[in-house]
Amino acid sequence: MPSPRRAVFLDHQSLDLGDLDLSPLASQFDHLQLYPSTSAEQVAERLQGATAVISNKVQLDAATLAANPQLKLILVAATGTNNVDLQAARAQGITVCNCQGYGTPSVAQHTIALLLALATRLCDYNQAVRDGQWAKASQFCLLDFPIVELEGKTLGLLGHGELGGAVARLAEAFGMRVLSGQIPGRPERPERLPLDELLPQVDALTLHCPLNDHTRHMISSAQLALLKPGALVVNTARGGLIDEQALADALRSGHLGGAATDVLSVEPPINGNPLLASDIPRLIITPHSAWGAVESRQRIVGQLGENAHAFFAGQPRRVVS
Repeated sequence: MPSPRRAVFLDHQSLDLGDLDLSPLASQFDHLQLYPSTSAEQVAERLQGATAVISNKVQLDAATLAANPQLKLILVAATGTNNVDLQAARAQGITVCNCQGYGTPSVAQHTIALLLALATRLCDYNQAVRDGQWAKASQFCLLDFPIVELEGKTLGLLGHGELGGAVARLAEAFGMRVLSGQIPGRPERPERLPLDELLPQVDALTLHCPLNDHTRHMISSAQLALLKPGALVVNTARGGLIDEQALADALRSGHLGGAATDVLSVEPPINGNPLLASDIPRLIITPHSAWGAVESRQRIVGQLGENAHAFFAGQPRRVVS
């Protein structure tokens, strides 16, 4: 008789807010135990007897894996796998599968929403109305904050994969010209401009690339200085891609027209962050929520189910280790 397929989801509340259908995943196991969250001290106990573990951000290090020789499958409920010791998993014969491309529509629309909010000074006007400034206006409208049109402007993209391509198509629909930049550490391509050539040409810059040793702080004070005065910067990728202190300084100086980020270098920012200072103008911060549309999160559930089904069928997919 085959051994029971027992799985634990260590941090399912990071994915499911009670608004998802988990049956595509649950149907792949004889038993699926859901834990809203799991601390480092609870991992070992909760993995006992499990043949599969599902984790979004809970760390699965070498010692944890070694203490659970019964584990056969790790399903990462995200694309990034930095929470799993892949080398240890490989040595132990554990298959690791991730999810891919699930959030493209959600993140792309969030990127454009942030760009539009900066261009239209949406947050400033909303706050001005709430503060009673419109009611005090001498005419029918309030135009205290300069508005710019995206049409005819140039957007610089750093990262032109599936997500960057989706953002490019949306930007072009607004009449923007799109240029792609060369990502540090990647092979040069003729259609990708070096940063020192790209940045002076763009009116807005959006980031869509992974964080690694080559891309950490790829946008720092020197790169920000190359941007046109009044340029806009949007980051929906990883916080460490931008030197946060340098971005704060560039906004305070008035060099940038505005910036928006959905990500910070440490999340949640329990120990503060340079971008959380109250005196930084024209800055929008959202709490790593760009990926979180219900449709996006449901796609993750679907892909987790697909990955489990394929593994048990002997044809694993989306394998990273």
